[in-house]
Amino acid sequence: MEHVIVLKDLATIFAVSLVVILAFHRLKLPALPGFIVAGVLLGPNALGLVSDVHRVEGLAEVGVILLLFTIGIEFSLNRLREMGRQVLVGGGLQVGLTVVVAAAVAAALGLAWQVALFLGCLIALSSTALVLKGLTDNGEIDAPHGRLATGVLIFQDLCVVPIMLALPFLAGRASGGPAQLALALGKAALIVVGVTILARTLVPRLLAEILKTRSRELFLIAIILLGTLTALGTAEAGASLALGAFLAGLVISESDYSHQALAELLPFRDVFISLFFVAVGMLVQFDFIREHPVLTVGGAAVVLVGKTLVAGAGPALLGYAGRVALLAGLVVSQIGEFSFVLAREGRGMALLSETLYQTFLAIAVVTMLVTPFLLQSGPTLVQGLERLVALDRLLPGLRPSGIAVAEQQLTDHVIVAGYGLNGRNLSAALRAIEAPYCIVELNAQTVRQARSRGEPAFYGDATREEILRALGLERARMLVAAISDPAATRRMVRVARGLSPAVHIIARTRYVVEVPELLRLGANDVIPEEFETSIEIFARVLAYYGVARAEIDRLVDQIRASNYQAFRHGTERGEPLRLGAVGGIPQMALRRIRLPPNSALVGRSLAQTGLRTRTGALVLSIQRGSADIATPDPEFELAAGDVLLVVGQPQQLQAAEQLAISG
Repeated sequence: MEHVIVLKDLATIFAVSLVVILAFHRLKLPALPGFIVAGVLLGPNALGLVSDVHRVEGLAEVGVILLLFTIGIEFSLNRLREMGRQVLVGGGLQVGLTVVVAAAVAAALGLAWQVALFLGCLIALSSTALVLKGLTDNGEIDAPHGRLATGVLIFQDLCVVPIMLALPFLAGRASGGPAQLALALGKAALIVVGVTILARTLVPRLLAEILKTRSRELFLIAIILLGTLTALGTAEAGASLALGAFLAGLVISESDYSHQALAELLPFRDVFISLFFVAVGMLVQFDFIREHPVLTVGGAAVVLVGKTLVAGAGPALLGYAGRVALLAGLVVSQIGEFSFVLAREGRGMALLSETLYQTFLAIAVVTMLVTPFLLQSGPTLVQGLERLVALDRLLPGLRPSGIAVAEQQLTDHVIVAGYGLNGRNLSAALRAIEAPYCIVELNAQTVRQARSRGEPAFYGDATREEILRALGLERARMLVAAISDPAATRRMVRVARGLSPAVHIIARTRYVVEVPELLRLGANDVIPEEFETSIEIFARVLAYYGVARAEIDRLVDQIRASNYQAFRHGTERGEPLRLGAVGGIPQMALRRIRLPPNSALVGRSLAQTGLRTRTGALVLSIQRGSADIATPDPEFELAAGDVLLVVGQPQQLQAAEQLAISG
């Protein structure tokens, strides 16, 4: 009968969660806090609909292990190398300063140093699941504050393992003192080295042999077995299951099959991590919150404000402007999901009393519930604060004191805001035609590197009126917003248009939905990356079919003149884009086809699918997550959730869609 009780509890959890998440969706709120609310309602301290909370906690632990596993898959040594400064400096300072400040406050309140230090570690961690999903949904994952927050989260995820190893020593459950802790960390380091060697040698060969069977089931079993054996091996070596799960993911991340493994595991992870958030909600005691409302709300406010300021110190020292540093700190100001796991372990080892544990739970849950609203309103809050106080003074760092004005005033020049890939390419083109230009960039290190190459680069925030005046906006011919921060781009366009009605403003944006708002704010031209890539592919395919260049240009101009309405209508509703009779290609169309998990095309290369030869349709590009793979190679391996942009006649597109769904 026990399995019937488990199924009944799961059915109750999913039923209540479904209702709550639908309500959150109607209110346009994120789903993850909804699971916490559902857990609060389900728990023994509210409706009491779940008979055994501990059984649900056991399933929730599987979610945590899967979360670490998938974080390991998404994490790679190359990514760490690329984000080295953000991870080590930004993350290291955030974790270190937060632990010190929080521990000092806790010790001042009369807690033992072991408890104070442990609380500092709990507060230092942030929610990877909430933050990354929120940044992705808001289109800010590639913005400066988004990249900084991602670096901090990576460092925090790596810190979970040593904190788990240190927990028995803080609780007085381990003998040997610092020497024993150093030995445990040394063993963990040896395990990491061993796993890295396996990642480079043995595992890729094993996975290659398994994939030759073309069996999705066998591949999934192999991935789960690899994760399970690695986790159990690290546990036997004296480390933790969490370390093993992360290392197993790291093994797969270094192979050529990480994307497919991630696609297979994501549905399982999402279900179990949802159970984890439900279990967190069940632990909250309504009576405690009702009896201590000031402590709960006040404690959450102190944590959010304190972590925002402390986390902003790292980016400030890296040379970022105070606005970007504070926004990055605000993004990671909540308490994270791994803190709940560590807190439960700390309570089990008697490091946290029941009262202290409930206080921490109440404060942590409130910070997580508030986070989605902070992510959405963060730029507005920081902008309002900037009117009251100079953020560069609030968060002083290793950055120039202000913009250095050129000795000779430029006229009829181009102001390039942002020196990323787009900014560098534009600067090279302007230099080639000997057009006057200047660059303004928020990253002081990037400015120094650009100047060392002879570029007219200046440090400054181009969303501020005084910076644009110093750059001579009133005398400029053009302003190009080449940054990847949607909120900052909107503000820059609005401020620039207010200063100079005559300057020509070109704004870059990632998504086509931003076009109308930027045009309303005063931009003359808006370049949405989302569809400019599609237009370029679309034009080349038509040229390949022999369509006259003039006809292609006419169609492209028509699409751009309508602010991409033709593409938007064709992609948002899943309908084909009708091009009509064009140069011998009657009724050519584009269609986006999403591969379901049960598609027989999943796990096969484009060449193996035979989609082109069997249907006549041609794959232009593949969207995987936030990445667009243009003109994919025939050996490119498809994964569940991939979105294929396919061109062909209506009957060819219908055949391609049937093949993708049924295989």
